[in-house]
Amino acid sequence: MDETMLMTGASRGIGWHAAVAMLATNPGLQMFVTDRTGGLAEALRAKSGNPQVYGVRADLASLDSVRAAAHHVMQRARVTSFVGNAGLQVTSGARRSADGYEVTFAVNVLANHLLLRLVGDQLRRAVITASDTHFGDFRHNLGLAPAPVWRPPAELARPDGPHTSVAGRTAYSTSKLAVIYLVHEWARRLGGSTEVFSWNPGFVPGTGLTRDAGPSVRFAAARVLPLLTLTPLSVSPRTAGHHLARVATGPAVAPSGSYVNLGRAERSSDASYDPQRERELFEAADAQCGRPGKEHHGGHRPTEPPP
Repeated sequence: MDETMLMTGASRGIGWHAAVAMLATNPGLQMFVTDRTGGLAEALRAKSGNPQVYGVRADLASLDSVRAAAHHVMQRARVTSFVGNAGLQVTSGARRSADGYEVTFAVNVLANHLLLRLVGDQLRRAVITASDTHFGDFRHNLGLAPAPVWRPPAELARPDGPHTSVAGRTAYSTSKLAVIYLVHEWARRLGGSTEVFSWNPGFVPGTGLTRDAGPSVRFAAARVLPLLTLTPLSVSPRTAGHHLARVATGPAVAPSGSYVNLGRAERSSDASYDPQRERELFEAADAQCGRPGKEHHGGHRPTEPPP
């Protein structure tokens, strides 16, 4: 069956390998990829051999840009699947999104929620990348990430927290807990019409997630931590990407709403099952993004629209 996919976070690491694998093994797949700088679609076409790849200029830290990108994709195709793989971790100090929100929350939570709001009624499947940092224990994050600290969504969205590396990494793990809450609530509200999954790549060095960190952390991430892929503690970006590709395009591995660790459904943290938080976050994200029907569309256009 022919598919049209909208994918974020395909420019490097896990997302790049996943996109190449999906395009190479599914000749009928048409893919729109968000791209801040241009050239991604051309590179994916060349690498995969699939000509049906189109770039869409989008800044996921701007809700107007997200709306415009989704609008122009929907003008050109019926989107049947969504992969929200883009993720941001800010460790050099708190930053504001274009809309005045804490930027980690804006990119990792609000952008995914808004894209699902805009294209959700067309979808058969949606996969959003989560992280086992949401567990907050040594077993799952090797002590490399602080535990999430949940607060009311309005507080999580405020950019006035401390400008420290620990605060930035805490915002990241908390945003990934929020992703799981959103997936649970989306699955509940969509019923059987769309399969929605949170997907965990595990510990994957070399993805570029630490590009905002200091020199010593960037060196360790690039030169030291990749050695862990030789052990059971970690997998390579290519291996993780191939797992994501199968979850996004293959037969469903679990019921909608499930947390999928690489290729297998598992139970997420005990704290990630909280219907009240799930409902409150969903409703807050609706308010922060603008209720359906209030979206307005800017002038962004796909960098290479299909004929």
